[in-house]
Amino acid sequence: MVDRRGLSGWLDGPGASSGAQAYPGERLGRPQSGPGSVGRFGRRLGALFIDWALASVIAYGLLRPLHWGSFAPLAVLLVMNVLLIGTAGSTLGQRIVGLAVVRMDGGPAGPARALVRAVLLCIVLPALVWDRDQRGMHDRLAGTLLVRR
Repeated sequence: MVDRRGLSGWLDGPGASSGAQAYPGERLGRPQSGPGSVGRFGRRLGALFIDWALASVIAYGLLRPLHWGSFAPLAVLLVMNVLLIGTAGSTLGQRIVGLAVVRMDGGPAGPARALVRAVLLCIVLPALVWDRDQRGMHDRLAGTLLVRR
């Protein structure tokens, strides 16, 4: 039977050590808790729920007359992510729960990384697959990290 430990090599990338780490983000040089630490699943889920609710309200109010159907909230979520992460470093939901998206070196994500991250987030699958540092595939491919503020 195959378990998560058997599959971790392809998620962690080449040259990843097989040693255990004490907390998510340790091998990235991030603190265990407080500002700069890796955003945990509960906060991430809360932020996504807030952003999805806001996108749904905006889509219903603005795009319903255009008959976009069920893709309208997803389109609004994509635009919100690109604009807000690209300029302010976090969406409204992320800001409310105390998270921010940064590059791996700690700098702002910027518009290009925000676009890659948002497109992959809207595909959903990459966001559901994460590594031992709790970085979703969308964050890994965009070269970003969701951290506590």
